Amino acid sequence: MRTKTYFIQTFGCAMNEYDSERMAAAAESRGFIPCEAASCADLIIYNTCSVREKPQTKISSYLGRARIYKEKNPDIIVGITGCVAQQEGEALLKRFKTVNFVAGTDAVSRMGDIIDKALSGIRFADTGETSGVFSIGEFSRRPSVTAGVTVMKGCENFCSYCIVPFVRGKELSRKPDEILKEVERLADTGVREICFLGQNVNSYGRDLSCETDFSDLLKMADRIPSINRIRFMTSHPKDFSEKMIRTIAECEKVCRYIHLPLQSGSDRILKAMNRKYTLKEYMDKLDLARKIMPDAGFSSDFITGFPGETEDDFNDTLKAVEYAEYEHIFAFNYSPRPGTAAEQMGDTVPDEVKNERLTRLFELHGRISDARLPEFVGTETEVLVTGRKDAGVFTGCNTCGRNVNFISDTDMEPGELARVKITEARRGGFSGVLV
Repeated sequence: MRTKTYFIQTFGCAMNEYDSERMAAAAESRGFIPCEAASCADLIIYNTCSVREKPQTKISSYLGRARIYKEKNPDIIVGITGCVAQQEGEALLKRFKTVNFVAGTDAVSRMGDIIDKALSGIRFADTGETSGVFSIGEFSRRPSVTAGVTVMKGCENFCSYCIVPFVRGKELSRKPDEILKEVERLADTGVREICFLGQNVNSYGRDLSCETDFSDLLKMADRIPSINRIRFMTSHPKDFSEKMIRTIAECEKVCRYIHLPLQSGSDRILKAMNRKYTLKEYMDKLDLARKIMPDAGFSSDFITGFPGETEDDFNDTLKAVEYAEYEHIFAFNYSPRPGTAAEQMGDTVPDEVKNERLTRLFELHGRISDARLPEFVGTETEVLVTGRKDAGVFTGCNTCGRNVNFISDTDMEPGELARVKITEARRGGFSGVLV
């Protein structure tokens, strides 16, 4: 009897990547083994994202290909999971006859049973939401140096442009002991860097009775042997507190690298976005973090062309980027999301203006980065080794998310920490030698 195969295509955020790992474990528990492409799979799962319009529109293209595969093999099972599945539910079954099942964001824990049901020939949608305690059971994962760990789900901020509260639901936190046990299990398998995941990790614990907040969780994880680094994403600026800043500074293993999405440098646009902070409040927190941790690095998200954004508003964003000198920025053109408050404002900024502003934003950040690059030459940085590029040449990542290739006479294993002196600094990464 031929062994059946599965293929999972993941779109969107790190939490979707984590959920895909859980779905892979569920498929394997049903006897499926992974394959390299959808064209050779018996089970195809598209784990979707609806935060922006482009990833959502890609689904139609992928399902078109799946229809061709299914014409050759009618027994192929095709599933849509994630945020688009939660958002559209049974409508996807009506639009795409290729699809066997639709599973929402909370259905990941039921994926084994969902696969069984689909194999029995039933077409269905499962978009039921989790209530009460949020728990994730133990599941098998492939060996890796780094791993994500979801600590909470959902969001209750209701930024006017964002669909996440509608597709991920209310904020629910996992119990700290469950999270720490997962980290310990990962450490036992060779994981040396973990990244705590949540739509807004700074809200962690508000729904728990144990009075543990995210700063407390970081301190607990910092004491776990064998884990060398701890990261987290994403922080909402309104909840990024002095306690959080001091916790990062005090913990030995927590990276001094913070992703803090600003979205816009204009107070008028921030208010329209319902971000609940001003530019000054944001920069005051960034300045405090840099005062306490002079070596801290920051990254940020931006939206260009939000409804009503003027040239003056956009120039405020450029000034904010100049001031902050981010290590990295992630920026996208505004696209209206169904059911959000911003959708009612109308998509008022022409696409050509959005594209021009996005280009200017990236060009400015590129110039800022280029001007800073010489500062890194001659400095030392800690690198988590992830592999070998050539004989005596190893590769890894420093605490600020920069790729580093370095020469070493000593053999280095993935997961080890190396002290590297930088000899060359480029936008794409650093080069150096082992100290």
